[in-house]
Amino acid sequence: MKQLSNMDSLFVYNESAKAPLHISSMFIYDPPVEGEPPVRFKDILRRYEERLPLSPVFRRKLSKVVFDLDTPYWIEDPDFDLEFHVRHIALPAPGDWRQLCISLARLQSRPLDLSRPPWEVYVIEGLNNVNGLPEGSFGMLIKIHHAAIDGATGAQLGAVLHDLEPNPVPRDISDDWQPEEEPSQLRKLGKAYLNFITTPRKATSLVKKVVKSRNNLFGNSTKTPQTEHNLKVRTRFNQPISPHRVFGGLRMDLDDVKRIRRVAGECTLNDVLLSIIGGAMRHYLEDKGELPESSLVSLVPINTRKADASTEGGNEVSVMYVSVGTAVADPLERIRFINSDAVSSKAYAEAVSVELMSSTIDTVPTSLMSLGMRVGVKTGLVSKAALPQTIVTNVPGPQFPLYFCGAKASVGFGIGCITDGSGLFHTVTSYNGSVTLTFLSCREMMTDPDFYHQCINRSLQEHLEAVGVGG
Repeated sequence: MKQLSNMDSLFVYNESAKAPLHISSMFIYDPPVEGEPPVRFKDILRRYEERLPLSPVFRRKLSKVVFDLDTPYWIEDPDFDLEFHVRHIALPAPGDWRQLCISLARLQSRPLDLSRPPWEVYVIEGLNNVNGLPEGSFGMLIKIHHAAIDGATGAQLGAVLHDLEPNPVPRDISDDWQPEEEPSQLRKLGKAYLNFITTPRKATSLVKKVVKSRNNLFGNSTKTPQTEHNLKVRTRFNQPISPHRVFGGLRMDLDDVKRIRRVAGECTLNDVLLSIIGGAMRHYLEDKGELPESSLVSLVPINTRKADASTEGGNEVSVMYVSVGTAVADPLERIRFINSDAVSSKAYAEAVSVELMSSTIDTVPTSLMSLGMRVGVKTGLVSKAALPQTIVTNVPGPQFPLYFCGAKASVGFGIGCITDGSGLFHTVTSYNGSVTLTFLSCREMMTDPDFYHQCINRSLQEHLEAVGVGG
């Protein structure tokens, strides 16, 4: 039995029927080469069964404390049923990219069953008319609750399921897993009491650390970090969301993104991708007559997990705000504007310590924090709060091919989650020489996801033309 951190439990408390808080990974696999057997559903079930011991995420479920008086626990599910979690579906005709996007949006809108280990897998056939995919390709969507993983542990989980070659030597994986019975409420309430009486000591210690950190930041510098992000700007994406989702995205050549970075000068690949997103949002809102004068702002998660961390799961992230430069028309100028802002924001986050920032959440009982958030939603205060206009997360993947049951993964990308006041989520995923940029939004906020797809493509083409690359 393991207790969730306060950060992880917030994803449990704040979930609702219209705002399920799971994140997903999607892989698309080539059909077998001539002479190789096809991948059957029973092969996929066997693969998952073999790899279950490699991550505790697969077989543990949530055990809540009565009245949410303390954070929930993870327990090993005594009724674990693999076939409940792994499902087999097919796209309706014609099986093209639009049908795949509609299906992924519907699957992403459905909450997970939190009485079971919070993950589902959908093996998707019928991708015969998706542009660029050979006939016979199939997909695999992996949905996992955000309380169980963040982007970094999600990538690690993908590595657990895949191989580095089509026919690897069988692995000897020992399994000493033991199921656990549901702990009594009396036991959990006793632990809740102990956690409650230690909270004031944690808060006092944290205040001392914050004061010392701020003194270190400002004591030796007369220049404060950039703080001119205008979070009071309202757009259609800062409103309460509906239960309905739209999804889309496109794949870019990693070399093209690197070429843009080289020409732009002192910047990162992430700056380039934020600029492409900023250009897309600029075109979309300009077409609606809703483009604000000041540049819109993105919330960017920062991974605080150590490089050698295991696949134990959970969230180890902090955040920073970065402008996406929607007020800047020229692509290269926008990249430089974003880079300047990102460097300033990151310097500030590091000076105050992202680890310290993320630990502040542990000093407030999450049930109380969650209650405040829910009241904000019910009263409409969330719609009026100062919030960023989008969330952008970058999940770096391997730059070499992965294989699943002998099938080569040709495409890999992520799908985020949206909440009231944050209705547009971008996920950037790099894999094997390509970069995939996807978006998730509310259907009522974005009635025309195909047009937003065109806006992303238009922004990409503008960046390529700015560095002398056509097509």
